[in-house]
Amino acid sequence: MGSTVQKSALLLCGDYMESYETMVPLYTLQSLGVSVHCVSPNRTAGDRCVMAAHDFTGLELYTELVVDQLTLTANFDDITTPDNYDVIIIPGGRFTETLSADERCVELVARFAECKKMIFTSCHSQVMLMAAGVLAGGVRCTAFESMRTLIELSGGAWWQQPGVESMFEITDCVKDGNVVSMVGWPTLGHAVRVLVESLGGQVLKENPTSVLFLIGDYVEDYGINVPFRALQALGCKVDAVTPNKKKGEMCATLVYDLEEGRQLPEEKRGHNFLVTASWDDVCVDDYDCVVVPGGRSPELLVMNQKAVALVKKFAEKDKVFAAMGQGKLLLAATGVLKGKRCASGKGMKVMVKVAGGEAVVSKGCVTDGKLVTAASASDLPEFLSGLSTALGVSVMF
Repeated sequence: MGSTVQKSALLLCGDYMESYETMVPLYTLQSLGVSVHCVSPNRTAGDRCVMAAHDFTGLELYTELVVDQLTLTANFDDITTPDNYDVIIIPGGRFTETLSADERCVELVARFAECKKMIFTSCHSQVMLMAAGVLAGGVRCTAFESMRTLIELSGGAWWQQPGVESMFEITDCVKDGNVVSMVGWPTLGHAVRVLVESLGGQVLKENPTSVLFLIGDYVEDYGINVPFRALQALGCKVDAVTPNKKKGEMCATLVYDLEEGRQLPEEKRGHNFLVTASWDDVCVDDYDCVVVPGGRSPELLVMNQKAVALVKKFAEKDKVFAAMGQGKLLLAATGVLKGKRCASGKGMKVMVKVAGGEAVVSKGCVTDGKLVTAASASDLPEFLSGLSTALGVSVMF
């Protein structure tokens, strides 16, 4: 989906970093051909960092839920200069408190600022800007609101999107010079768009593009959140619906965490996802594509005749279809997989076969005509690239 021009990003990691704010920029940039090195102080390539989901669960403040782990891809000690990178990305999470007291990390951020390289921050990671003295002189900055006093004490100018009453209504970020800041994961669609454009990327598409996600409770966290925000960043109109919930209601998500020695990954509760449209308001003619993420929600959808009928309408209109993991179950029930090659993990081979498809286990993402499939959420970079190509959307640097 991207051009051959080389762009590189450095992703600064640590235990309990926000998983949503990590995986969306990571997978989106990788899908565009951008090289991303994931590093953490005192750790080397192959080590892993624990990630957490931060969301509101009915209490006054957000709850932290441990979800899974990210494997580092480079050695922190080898990063001696920003010269090899176009941007440093620092997700939110408690790890930034520790890193803000690490002279090597603070110096690294300061050198990115001195070199006028982009610094991309979210939620609580603006503490790294404070520690490095980046905000002095009135740099406009936003963050989770508890950070406002510290931003102002550091010489920054607090910015907040006007006219919003809830954090979940915030859609914007702020860029001041080479510093991009956002309140947290609800604004990732626009923030990643700013990130891509700041790297010199230009989104190319002939026509407006609209995508509909079919979800339900226990949809796979990254399977819905990463492509939803990535497609927003690429200028697509994106909606997510479920048969029995209205716009603004919540669907629970799950994350799969595979521990060494286990045959199957453990299911863990992920971020909540707010449905963006009511079922009765959906018209197939308004969308170019339907996407069914994985997780356990496809089991719920395949038992719902309204969901099956909607997918059949997309098939009758010859639209683009996409599915990850167990999301292919819903497509199987509508005959969409018949005669098609499908990316499949071992657990989905039988399902693809009985639906008349050909299971392709050796590739993480397969495109066959207007059908785009991925074996699992770990194949999201390839899935995003394949889906964008099928929709006629590209990015040139």
